[in-house]
Amino acid sequence: MERMGNKDFLLLPKMGLVKVAKSREVRGKILSATVRRSATGKYFVSILTEQEIETIQTSMFEIGIDVGLKEFATFSDGTAISNPKWFRSLEEKLAKAQASLSRRKLGSSNWHKQQRKVAKIHEDITNARQDFLHKLSSSLVRENQVMAIMICV
Repeated sequence: MERMGNKDFLLLPKMGLVKVAKSREVRGKILSATVRRSATGKYFVSILTEQEIETIQTSMFEIGIDVGLKEFATFSDGTAISNPKWFRSLEEKLAKAQASLSRRKLGSSNWHKQQRKVAKIHEDITNARQDFLHKLSSSLVRENQVMAIMICV
């Protein structure tokens, strides 16, 4: 990582200096970096570092989690997390965009434009799901020492 002015750059072999927008500071010794390109044309770099483990204050709380269909999860203390509703609106948007894509001539410039729009909606759905799951799992891990998860198939 190099810093020029108020911009951050990453030196990549065969590509040179690449401007980056960091989600967090890179700490420790950098071991490797993986570059990937999403379907929407965005590039992401995952950096593997070696660093000391930070301990989190331990709590002695325990929780049981029942994952269901009606409710996303029900905890042993009676708290229920409902299924997120934002997915319905994105699902409708995706259906309209895919219908529009199917009317385009395969390989045309308008087909490619519409394909990028469909990919963007898929990316939005993925990001929203991951955000919901990461926030929920992070809060559970921070608050509880023991977790038991029951999944009925």
